[in-house]
Amino acid sequence: MAVSDPTLAVESQLLVDGHRYVIGCDEVGRGAIAGPVAVGVALIDSASGEFPPGLRDSKLLSEKRREILSPLATVWARFTAVGLASAAEVDSLGLSAALGLAGKRALIHLHDAGAPVGQSIVLLDGSFDWLTPALSSPLQVHTRVKADRDCASVAAASVIAKVHRDRLMIDADAAVPGYGWASNKGYGSAGHFTAITELGATDWHRRTWLKPA
Repeated sequence: MAVSDPTLAVESQLLVDGHRYVIGCDEVGRGAIAGPVAVGVALIDSASGEFPPGLRDSKLLSEKRREILSPLATVWARFTAVGLASAAEVDSLGLSAALGLAGKRALIHLHDAGAPVGQSIVLLDGSFDWLTPALSSPLQVHTRVKADRDCASVAAASVIAKVHRDRLMIDADAAVPGYGWASNKGYGSAGHFTAITELGATDWHRRTWLKPA
């Protein structure tokens, strides 16, 4: 079944409704057993223009296509950023709180770069708002199921976050070899679980997520 390309229909309606800026927001790494969770954000406005051709949710793109599209999406959006929460923070805080922390850090990066975060509405993928509880100064948050598939700003955030996290895991594989992170990116492949059994867990692993031996 063919997958339709994202559009700016939702973002355009939010702008028409009176919001000056829209921040597309999506997470990656939720289901991994090693490495951080990452939250990408991409701020656009009415002057942002057409998004890069071929832009889609990162899960629908090959690694090669994501690498090509990430810099194009970064140029297209007015501001972009990625925030991280470590494996240890996922263990200690729980997944939802760790996602919120990563999202907060991404928004701080935007603010520090001069983005008008306080004048923006966040378009968040999914039905559950895990972001607001982490913010000391709450923003307006609009949740939408499949926003990463349907909304270009969220697709851009998804691709940017995925490429950022994948590169971290490739670097981690070089520093801590044996777990196949360059290929599995920290997800629970059979080879990854075998390596944990043979080599033990590392500080990169979400220890509370590992199955008993």
